Amino acid sequence: MSTPVTSPADPAAAIKPSPRMLLPLLPYLLRYKERIAGAVLAVTIASGATLAVPLAIRRMIDFGFSADSAGLINSYFFALVGVAAVLALASGARYYFTTTLGERFVADLRSAVFKHLCGLDAAFYDSAQTGELLSRLTADTTQMKSTLSATSALALRNFFLFVGAMALMVYTSPKLSAIVLIVIPVMVLPLFASGRAVRKRSRSAQDALARASAYAGENLGAIRVMQAYGAEPATSQRFSAAVEGAYEAARNAAAARAGLSTVAIFLVFTSVVGVLWMGAHDVLADRMTGGLLSQFVLYALLGATSLGELSQVWGEISSAAGAAGRIGDLLRVRPAIVAPVPAARLPSPARGDIKFEGVTFAYPTRPDGVALRDLSFKIAAGETVAIVGPSGAGKTTLFQLLSRFYDPTSGAIYLDGVDIKTVDPAALRKEIKSVPQDPVIFGASIADNIRYGKPDASDEEVRHAARRAAADDFISALPEGYATLAGERGVTLSGGQRQRIAIARAILEEAPVLLLDEATSALDSENEVLVQTALEKVMSERTTLVIAHRLATVLNADRILVLENGHLVEEGAHSTLVAQDGLYARLAKLQFETVAPAS
Repeated sequence: MSTPVTSPADPAAAIKPSPRMLLPLLPYLLRYKERIAGAVLAVTIASGATLAVPLAIRRMIDFGFSADSAGLINSYFFALVGVAAVLALASGARYYFTTTLGERFVADLRSAVFKHLCGLDAAFYDSAQTGELLSRLTADTTQMKSTLSATSALALRNFFLFVGAMALMVYTSPKLSAIVLIVIPVMVLPLFASGRAVRKRSRSAQDALARASAYAGENLGAIRVMQAYGAEPATSQRFSAAVEGAYEAARNAAAARAGLSTVAIFLVFTSVVGVLWMGAHDVLADRMTGGLLSQFVLYALLGATSLGELSQVWGEISSAAGAAGRIGDLLRVRPAIVAPVPAARLPSPARGDIKFEGVTFAYPTRPDGVALRDLSFKIAAGETVAIVGPSGAGKTTLFQLLSRFYDPTSGAIYLDGVDIKTVDPAALRKEIKSVPQDPVIFGASIADNIRYGKPDASDEEVRHAARRAAADDFISALPEGYATLAGERGVTLSGGQRQRIAIARAILEEAPVLLLDEATSALDSENEVLVQTALEKVMSERTTLVIAHRLATVLNADRILVLENGHLVEEGAHSTLVAQDGLYARLAKLQFETVAPAS
């Protein structure tokens, strides 16, 4: 099974959010060093232009308001226009670099997260909620983009302004600056202390939204069941309660950030007013000029404003840390089903010999319920073997293990004499194709659904596979033929049509092993005969394992394996098993004995 560091289905178990959670995502950002350098350069130039303004204003106040130097006013104002032009160009460049960097980062991150999700094994999805995973893939990555695009630019700008303003304040008046520098730690420490509460509440808000999204996705995916049972009011009410919970969590996070900003801004500007009061007394005592005080005050305001903005940026970073933690939780999940190094190779072409040797298995989510117990059998290449038994006997589990969606708890499974645990799962699955009892049809065209596992298949190959699955007639009769959209989950198709498309999809790849799990269960009698006839030729060309509750569909199998409670209890042809008068005979008697029709 997968080995998550924290289960995405259990938000309470998640690691406490911290800005350090952003660090694992830095490699996605550092791929674009040129854009980062451009953004930093643009921010540096914009900050330098902003910091030049108080210098010009000081000189204008001290030297520009006298009759002897009236011409200097024009020069200073023209200089300010030049500074404004540089500031505008640098700000535009900063916006471009940071915005495109954020979009590029989130696109790469989403691709990486989705690729990671595609590689996780079945055990992970036994407990994960698709809606919550989608929330991480969309909402959380969007939060990261917002932080990187807007917040990072503000953070850089305000950091440079704060550092520059502090340095120029010291240059302008060391005495007044000393007072400001003493006050700053008193202001900053509460901001960092309250940042933990902001991060915690932001993470709670994101988790609540993810749970609401998961609930909505699950129920919208079963809209017909919901409406058939009249569950719309109860479902809507429950979703509203989930959304309300997400709102409450978001409101708490907003309240924490609002309090953080309020305290920061009050402390910052109160200190500026106090310094201005002291500076006014120095001007009255001729210890500094009015221009110098104006310069100092402007730098103090720039520094105070930058520090206030940085406190809000810290709140944004805290929210992003929650999102990064959730994404990090997901990326730390490691699948148990991986390609070994080095991986063994199957014979080419594969023959289709199958061997189960002492296989025992219990699902990770049901450790007390053993699905298969010490199961051993052999199937020769080209043989058709039926798997029968009561519900819960382990029939579908056998298919899951053969496709290596799970590994046995003990024992081994061999394909053409090679232990499948030593083979790359992707290479193994190329040789095994299955048709499940409830086939998955995607919201694409009929043709694309058939060529799903072989996207480069030609139109003629697709039609040939459809003909062999007795699907060509009904597909050709559709308004747009093979280009007809199937709708989400094949909602526009009947159960029998979906089943035949799934059979065509499995046939298309010509794999040497075919697994049919109640493949004709959704067909009416007429279509069942058509598909069964089509499948007979397909099955004769490869190793085929068939699960069927309707025993009439497996009478012609070469052998029948009878499972009960995970054990292989009987094995043989239909006539042999009936003669043994065991479990199979009882199942056959229940199905084949019919009451004579009344005359």
